[in-house]
Amino acid sequence: MNYTVLDIETTWLSKFKHKITEIAAIKFDWKNILWEFQTLVNPERNIPTEITKLTWITNEMVSNAPKFCDIIPNFLEFIQDDIIVAHNANFDYWFISENIYYNTWIWIENNYLCTRKLANRLLPELPKKNLWTICDYFWLKNEHAHRAMWDTKVTVEIFKNFLDLLNKKWIIEQNDIIEFQNKKISDCLRL
Repeated sequence: MNYTVLDIETTWLSKFKHKITEIAAIKFDWKNILWEFQTLVNPERNIPTEITKLTWITNEMVSNAPKFCDIIPNFLEFIQDDIIVAHNANFDYWFISENIYYNTWIWIENNYLCTRKLANRLLPELPKKNLWTICDYFWLKNEHAHRAMWDTKVTVEIFKNFLDLLNKKWIIEQNDIIEFQNKKISDCLRL
């Protein structure tokens, strides 16, 4: 099985009230990037100024972009039954899932991994587990933070580093990685 690492940008934080403005995903096996998926998305509403300042995504940029309902078939074909990986996966996974369900009455049922949760278990010494702190730890540079494809690319690199650390603990199979992620942090530190 492959992994699909993804990131989204949104008009704000509620999966029920707000909409996606950009989505990016990278499909890879343990070592190689296989395919990329990226698009701006017309949220069919105004992007708040605070969000534009953060993401640099403007209303003009998304005005001719496809609506989310129009990209769902291609996105679902892209992710297939891959394990989804994201930083703060609860946000990205459930935001996407809710928006797909709203448009299609279909729930995505992929398993998912969160690089933030994995950081809590693999790098407990880090004072923060945000994307920037983990990038610094692994000497990674994110040239355009808060843009979906750039955040996805660094998340791929972070996840590859985590796979190496997990491999050293003899945690290799995808189900074992999911189980490790869901353990109590104190239990993980003993491995």
